[in-house]
Amino acid sequence: MQDIATILEELPVSITITDREGRIIYLNEASSVVNAKGGGKELVGKQVRDCHNDRSRAIIERLFAGETNAYTISKRDQRKLIYQCPWRVGGEVMGLVEFSLVIPEAMPHYDRGNG
Repeated sequence: MQDIATILEELPVSITITDREGRIIYLNEASSVVNAKGGGKELVGKQVRDCHNDRSRAIIERLFAGETNAYTISKRDQRKLIYQCPWRVGGEVMGLVEFSLVIPEAMPHYDRGNG
């Protein structure tokens, strides 16, 4: 079986993870590229709140309270899905995870029904 760290590094999805204090503990390669202006891999150990404005910091606090946050953006002629959520151990919030992925120009939607 492949090493999970290798898999995460190679995924075409930006992944950023914090600890319970909001310190960035992991960025995969895609996240490092997206966050290059802010320092890329040098962001590990930094406070995630320091990278954001007041509006975003309020969202971060809601995430630490257990909520999720999802939205889409347009950036550099690409549409992206941003999904942010707490990660837990035994039900306790231990930190946050953000996933950012490119949404294809044409993407089908399927209704799987209710059963």
